[in-house]
Amino acid sequence: MKRRLMAVIVALVMGLGLLVWPQGSYAATTKDQLIVINKQTNQLAFFENGKLIKTYPVATGRTPKLTPEGSFYVREKIVNRPYYKLHIKGGDPRNPLGNRWMGLSASEHGSYPYGIHGTNNESSIGKHISGGCIRMHNKDVQELFAKIQTKAKVVIVTSKSTLTAIAKPYLKVTVAKK
Repeated sequence: MKRRLMAVIVALVMGLGLLVWPQGSYAATTKDQLIVINKQTNQLAFFENGKLIKTYPVATGRTPKLTPEGSFYVREKIVNRPYYKLHIKGGDPRNPLGNRWMGLSASEHGSYPYGIHGTNNESSIGKHISGGCIRMHNKDVQELFAKIQTKAKVVIVTSKSTLTAIAKPYLKVTVAKK
């Protein structure tokens, strides 16, 4: 028992030491990521560390109110998520969610039934056709899924502005300290 307690204390002290140990320069441990979705143009833009990385075509709600607008966060990432509504298993070709799901929420502890996901209907991309989620080509959602981190900010709007102009107020410019 004493050895276990001592091991825990040593681990805690060492862990705290790493947190406060001064360094010569500071490197970012997480990437500043932003997704912007413009429902007017059915485009999704992925920004990382203040730079536009890639733009993807998407499908959004068949009516303007179906895909909510505002600021959200990537709450979860799931490979082959089941489609619970029709009891279709993840990975099944009939699954309308494709093979990647990024669930969105308005806060870190909230939940919405909306997400960014693949599709089993590739011809729907570029259209206003979904029940509210943002659909992507499966190859595109796989690429984005591999890059995006949970808690990344997601902004959904309807706008005539460019994706970069929409993103500008949300982008952080960071300077490395020496």
